[in-house]
Amino acid sequence: MSAVRTLGIGTLMHAKHLSRSSFEIALALIIPLVQATLAVYLFRAGDEPHRLLEAAVGAGLMGVWSSVLFGSGGAIQNQRWQGTLEMIMLAPRRPVLVVLPITAATALTGTYALLATLLWGRLIYGIRLDFAHPLRFLAAALACVAGLGMFGLLLASTFVLIRNANALANPLDYPIWLLSGMLVPISVLPSWTAPIAAVLPTTWGARALREATSGGPVWPSIGICLAISTACLILGAFLLTSFERRARAAGTLALS
Repeated sequence: MSAVRTLGIGTLMHAKHLSRSSFEIALALIIPLVQATLAVYLFRAGDEPHRLLEAAVGAGLMGVWSSVLFGSGGAIQNQRWQGTLEMIMLAPRRPVLVVLPITAATALTGTYALLATLLWGRLIYGIRLDFAHPLRFLAAALACVAGLGMFGLLLASTFVLIRNANALANPLDYPIWLLSGMLVPISVLPSWTAPIAAVLPTTWGARALREATSGGPVWPSIGICLAISTACLILGAFLLTSFERRARAAGTLALS
């Protein structure tokens, strides 16, 4: 119960901290709407206009992923710039209990992107929000956000070791949402990308949301997404401890 309380309070604190950044707010407000607009016109120009709702959902997931990716790396980087990363890593808690609230907060605040793209599509482009399984869509969204948070934890472990986290975060944005099938089907990608896509929790989270939107077996995808997310949590916790020890031994937790 102490660990759960720590996670809850930490997530709330970091979510409030993110809400104080005018830069983060501006990005969160603008980028999802731009992505939703591009997705709508992309599918309207194609031969499958009935998939506009799926396009809006996919664009929303792109926004959530960007929030988690840059939010997790940015949060670690900000702690380093402010000189508090060393104190966080020296706290009498496991490193995973300290970093997980950061990634959970970014995933939680990133859900705005999903809601914004759906409302933008409905109000501006008249897309009907006719979900085949509304309740299953909600369950899939929760599983997808949890998966993104755990995946963000795995990435954040490397941000502790690497001083310039943005150098790693920037190249991962578009490849991950492309490999995960958030906007385009994985079947149209080269065959060698299939094994990579299969081990990403974002792939199964996106598939669950797509199946809940159009109709299909949602629960298997949710189960696989949560299973991979748990593996990311375990691996991320191990890497955090290992990388923290290496960074402390090399004296690279701080900027100087």
